[in-house]
Order: sequence, then C-alpha cells, then structure tokens
Amino acid sequence: MENLDLEKLKYPIGKFEVPKEFTSKYILDRIEEISTFPERLKKEVTPLNGEQLDTQYRPEGWTVRQVIHHCAESHMNCYIRLKWALTENNPIIKPYDEKLWSEMPDNLTMPIAPTLNLLEGLHFRLAYIMKNLSQVDLEKSFIHPENNSEYRIQQIIGMYAWHGNHHLAQIVNLKNQKNWKQ
Repeated sequence: MENLDLEKLKYPIGKFEVPKEFTSKYILDRIEEISTFPERLKKEVTPLNGEQLDTQYRPEGWTVRQVIHHCAESHMNCYIRLKWALTENNPIIKPYDEKLWSEMPDNLTMPIAPTLNLLEGLHFRLAYIMKNLSQVDLEKSFIHPENNSEYRIQQIIGMYAWHGNHHLAQIVNLKNQKNWKQ
C-alpha cells in the first residue's frame, strides 16, 4: 500500500505514455499546455511563503522550490534539444544529472520569481517554434545517449507538456494535502 501511495505522489497524473498516433489535435493541445504552463505554475506558487516553498512534495522528494527550478532547467534543455533536432541530422544530445543540478545552491535557496520569469519567456519561445513546425519538422529527431533512444519532435512535444503538468500536479497535490489555501 505504501509503495502505491509513494508512486501516486511521484506520478500524480501517471507516467508519460506515447500516443499511438500523433494527430494535429494532439500536437496543438500539447503546445497549448506548454504555452500556458508558466501562468498555471505562477498561479499556484506565487502565494506560497518560504517555508511552504521549502516543503518536499513527497518523502525524500524535492521541495516545491526545487521543482520550480527543475522545470526551468529541464525545459531549457528541451529548447536546446529541439533546436539541435531542427538544425542537425539526428544529433546525439548531451544529458545532464537533474539530481545533482537540483542540489546546487540556486535550486535550494534562490527566490522563484526569476525562474518564473524565465519560464514565461522560454515557454513563449517553445510554443512559438512548435506552432510553426511542418510535418517534416515533427518527424525530426535526436538521440539520447543514456539509453541510446531516438526521440522525435512530436514525441518531445507530448513529453514536455506532460512534464509540466506532472510537476504542477505534484505541487497542487501538496497544497491540497497541507490545506494551503490561496
């Protein structure tokens, strides 16, 4: 039972599932989720105080502050990977150790406002690029060296929409669990 509860805390919306088909509607809906993520996140986290921001969303998990900074770091990597896939032939991307990044001083103590501002501009750019992709562009890909897997841009769009929603749900669940009202 405890493992099920921990799994639900880790993945409140479930794990990302690759759709059987990448329809135009699927792609446009995911781009809209990416576009609106910074505003949805800001709405949930701006009212939080320092103690709340430094609360772990689950046992042995990151704090809300770390989750916010992680989203920016992960989505910056997405932006760079997207540009590589669009400008190079199936490049091998550089991975990063998100756990080590999360333990750096900026992720542990830095205010969230600069990161929320960064996410706003970054997601505007991501959505702008994504809305202007051709069908050929959506099929372009990169190789992730950790598992030597190929990821197509259409899949990346779905993954990063899920990623934002996933972390936002972790924060919302914590707020509900702690009864933190806005």
